[in-house]
Amino acid sequence: MTADTGPGARDDRTGSVVPGRSGGSGRSVRALADADVPRLVELERELFGAGAWSAAMLRDELAAPGRWYVGVDGDVEGEGAGDDGADAGARADVGGSGSELVAYAGLWFDGDTATVMTLGVARRAQRRGLGGVLLEALVARARELGADALLLEVRVDNDPAIALYRRAGFEVLGRRRRYYQPEDVDAFTMRLVLGPSAATYPGHHG
Repeated sequence: MTADTGPGARDDRTGSVVPGRSGGSGRSVRALADADVPRLVELERELFGAGAWSAAMLRDELAAPGRWYVGVDGDVEGEGAGDDGADAGARADVGGSGSELVAYAGLWFDGDTATVMTLGVARRAQRRGLGGVLLEALVARARELGADALLLEVRVDNDPAIALYRRAGFEVLGRRRRYYQPEDVDAFTMRLVLGPSAATYPGHHG
């Protein structure tokens, strides 16, 4: 599932950044655990509506082979979103006391190609660069695993997410008709080719 930087987009649905690992911007990305499921259910409903994963589905995903799910914590009170774009620098107190999960993402690796299973950012935490932080972590993990490419699906009407993926070097491979159900919305399949010559995450400036 892919989801994201705009109000509720999700890749195909796509679990582990080492706890405490940080993206290039310095924000801490942590592994998700079963204790995160109640908060994940809240975020799923907020971002994906009728297409939200249930608690049982989320637990299955977290425990499934080849999965790698991570998240970023943010200030519970939240702050006004910036006006400087989808991957602008964060302004929230990320990971401090009184924080909760505000962004999450997942990866599946089948031995050849990695797939972004999901990427979601709470509406109040959007436009702070958290989608870029999580995407950077997924790309880095896919490279560590030796994946030849990273694939995802994204709603064709999710312009902020598509722009984020393009900045990261993803290209559109095709269009999947009526991919998102029950919304009945098409998806773009996008791919990032991985290899030793692409050692950095392009387009993310923290």
